[in-house]
Amino acid sequence: MGEKTGKEKEMGFLEHLEEFRWVIVRAAIGVVLASLAAFIFYRFIFDHIVLAPKSPDFFTNRILCKLADLLNSQTLCINSTPLNIININMAGQFNTHIQVSVFAGIILSFPYIIQQFWNFVKPALYPSERQRARGAVFYISLLFLLGVLFGYFIISPLTIHFLGGYSISTEVTNQINLGSFIASVASVTLATGILFELPVLILFLTKAGIVTPKFLKKYRKHAFIIIMVVAAIITPPDILSLLLVTFPLWLLFEVSITVSARIYRKSEQNK
Repeated sequence: MGEKTGKEKEMGFLEHLEEFRWVIVRAAIGVVLASLAAFIFYRFIFDHIVLAPKSPDFFTNRILCKLADLLNSQTLCINSTPLNIININMAGQFNTHIQVSVFAGIILSFPYIIQQFWNFVKPALYPSERQRARGAVFYISLLFLLGVLFGYFIISPLTIHFLGGYSISTEVTNQINLGSFIASVASVTLATGILFELPVLILFLTKAGIVTPKFLKKYRKHAFIIIMVVAAIITPPDILSLLLVTFPLWLLFEVSITVSARIYRKSEQNK
C-alpha cells in the first residue's frame, strides 16, 4: 500500500479526535447521572456519610476510643465531643449540596470513566500488551476506592479531631463553617484516592523508561521521610495516629517498587 496522503492523515487524526471527544462526553454523562442520584439522596449522603466522621458514633472514633480505654491513653480517643457545624452564607447549604453531589458523582462514576478511557486506548495496544493489561480497569478502580476509604475512615476523622479542636487561645472559640468542613473532608478523601494510584503511575513510568526499581530503592529512605512528614502534618501529634497513616502509605510505596521490578524484568527479557 502507498503512503497515506496528508488529507488522509488529517482525517485519521480528526477521527481520533472525534472519538476522544465522545469519550469525554460519555464520561461527563456518567458523572452527571451519578451526581443527580447523589443530589436526590442528599439526606442519606450528608447525615450518614459526609458529616459522620465528626460524630462520636463514627466507626473509627469508636474503635480508637475503645483502644484508648484498653491502653489507658485518652489521647487516642478522638472526636468524643460532637463538632458543631454552622452555615454563614445565604446560599451556603444549597451550594454545598451541589458541590457534594458532584464530588460523590465523580467517585461513584470513577470505574465508568476509567472504562471509557481504556476503551479509547486499548485499540492502540498490541495483542500481547492487551493480554497483559487485562483487569486494568478493575485494579485502577480498586486502588482508587481503597484510597477513598482510607482517606474517609482514617485520615478524615483524625484531621477533624486535630483541626476542629486546635486552639491558640481560650479567648477564641472554634465555629466550623460548613463549606470549610466539606472542603477538608473532600480534599483529603479525593487526594488519598489519587495517591493510591501510585503503583499504576510507577507502572507507566517504568514502561516509559523514566524510573527503574534501582532508582526507587536508592531513594527509599527519602520517600520514607516524605511519607512521615505528610503523615505528621495530617494527623494528631501522637505516635499511634502517625503509624496508622504512615504504614499504609509506606506499604503502597513498597508495592510500587515490586510493580516496577516486575515490569522492568519483562522489558529487559523482551530486548
